[in-house]
Amino acid sequence: MAIVINIDVMLAKRKMSVTELSERVGITMANLSILKNGKAKAIRLSTLEAICKALDCQPGDILEYRSDEDHDGS
Repeated sequence: MAIVINIDVMLAKRKMSVTELSERVGITMANLSILKNGKAKAIRLSTLEAICKALDCQPGDILEYRSDEDHDGS
């Protein structure tokens, strides 16, 4: 997938645990894990908004576009 989710980076910057983020955002640990690991096919804007609010960041701090060439290592 060309969209990379950088929640781990923001969690580290904010010194916040996945559990704390899950509680603040109101999503299950399982769903947060799916999102974190890039397995999600979609994200609701309301969920993205809640994550940004909890991490005090912008959507661009979490979402990153990488071209397919970047994934191939060329």
